[in-house]
Amino acid sequence: MEKIRWGVLSTANIGRTQVIPAIGRADNAEIVAIASRTSKVHATAQELQIPKAYESYEELLEDPEIDAVYIPLPNHLHKEWVIRAAKKGKHILCEKPIGLSEAEAEEMILACQENGVKLMEAFMYQLHPQHARVKEIVASGEIGEIKLIKSSHSFYLHNRSSDIRMDAAMGGGSIYDIGCYSIQVMRHITDAEPVEVMAQGALDPVKGIDLTAMVQMKMSSGVRALFDCSFDMINRNEYEVIGTTGSVKVPFAFRPDINGGIGTVLVRKDGVERVEKIPGDIYRMEIENFSNAVLKNAEPVITADSTVKNMRVIDACYRSLKTEQKVFIKD
Repeated sequence: MEKIRWGVLSTANIGRTQVIPAIGRADNAEIVAIASRTSKVHATAQELQIPKAYESYEELLEDPEIDAVYIPLPNHLHKEWVIRAAKKGKHILCEKPIGLSEAEAEEMILACQENGVKLMEAFMYQLHPQHARVKEIVASGEIGEIKLIKSSHSFYLHNRSSDIRMDAAMGGGSIYDIGCYSIQVMRHITDAEPVEVMAQGALDPVKGIDLTAMVQMKMSSGVRALFDCSFDMINRNEYEVIGTTGSVKVPFAFRPDINGGIGTVLVRKDGVERVEKIPGDIYRMEIENFSNAVLKNAEPVITADSTVKNMRVIDACYRSLKTEQKVFIKD
């Protein structure tokens, strides 16, 4: 089988622990190189058995033996390096959120289109088949007419003095980091877009970033949506779809990998609960989907249109958080 040759920009933890091992598990991909701005990259390459190590991102992008790059850099660097990679003819899997605004997302997408390369935002969770199952249940009418979708994503952030997620200039904040998942899954499950957003939150008094946010949204379909995200709460990564006759809850929605890759779908109806267990390797499926899109010149599962629309909602959340007013979103 033909394989896409991958390079990774940075030695970020998610790359080392999740994505690079997933490239190794994928049938249609192989890891070729990793780059960092320090000499420590050589030890990382040796540890992960990566053939090439570069002490600059530019050098990696010049390598003609690399087809695609994975970019897990801090949020504020996404636009620069996506555009640089596109100009070097590399296909790009970029960590979420794709950038710091809808305008940045559009600029990156245009650069990729102009240079004939694929771009996908790394919402790996969506590849897990538990979400397709939820959509099947909803479409079947088993839980009636959908009235509400709720989502929660949180963890307690330690080492706050040094963590980049606490730095506003680097794109820190809970909505950027984890609220983006809830927005994306609500859009995906309901097949609708938010048209009204009202956000409230708790800001860090020193750093100024949103430690916690609570957001109410009205979807274009009329469904109501609620989500919360936080660096100040216990680990949660779940959503629930509530209908007129039943509900569906997904307790390992965004990180089924912490449950051994097993997704869980809980269907409640007429006082009875049904539990469905669904396996999936989200990072491997992410790599294989994007590699396949490159090999077959197909559209990745997370489309450019979806990426722009997700950033549009994130922008609205931050405007509402700042103004303490409802924000209306126009397509």
